[in-house]
Amino acid sequence: MPNTKLVLPELAAVEVRGLTRSAFMLRSALAAGAIYGGAAVTPLVRQVIAQEAEGESGDVDILNFAYTLEVLEAAFYEQALTEVRGLSGDLKELTTELRDNETEHVSVLTTMIRNLGGEPVPDPEVDFGDAFASQEKYLTLAQTFEDTGVSAYNGAAPQIKDKKLLAAAGTIAQVEGRHAALIRLKRGAEIAPEAFDEALERDEVLRAVDPYVV
Repeated sequence: MPNTKLVLPELAAVEVRGLTRSAFMLRSALAAGAIYGGAAVTPLVRQVIAQEAEGESGDVDILNFAYTLEVLEAAFYEQALTEVRGLSGDLKELTTELRDNETEHVSVLTTMIRNLGGEPVPDPEVDFGDAFASQEKYLTLAQTFEDTGVSAYNGAAPQIKDKKLLAAAGTIAQVEGRHAALIRLKRGAEIAPEAFDEALERDEVLRAVDPYVV
């Protein structure tokens, strides 16, 4: 990380290893979130996708980015079920539901990509640091991931050319928003403290994450 204050330091500890364009984009999105918060992810993703995404092949690139994000989230909840000490009751039930939702998102995105004649990119290797050391740390990163996911979809969705794919991506983003609300409720945090998500200028975000964008 550059010498700047981290707004979401829990994201700085997450490592995404992979050489695909989608893995690079996801690393950049997490870096943006760590520095400026989840609101920074939307303009970053929109800008990076707009540079190269054209036509149907562009839709495959966008879906592969979404696929990579969903793989990360599915892996996160899968590991939480076995590694968070004392996970039981309502929290275990919620974690299982979130894992199942994210796994289904991966499956649906796989089908969408192949229907366009593409192939899902290789799954990245992910290290979540000490996120599972306690239930509090787990829930903190879970909320951050869900917020980041919504912001990423907000950035990517307007670039999708196929309206049917756009509608499908919108349904996933809605579920990610519900996930974030459920995690906040479990943490005892405000579910919707603001009527609108904060918007950041694209140039401000790109300057902050420039060391991470390849």
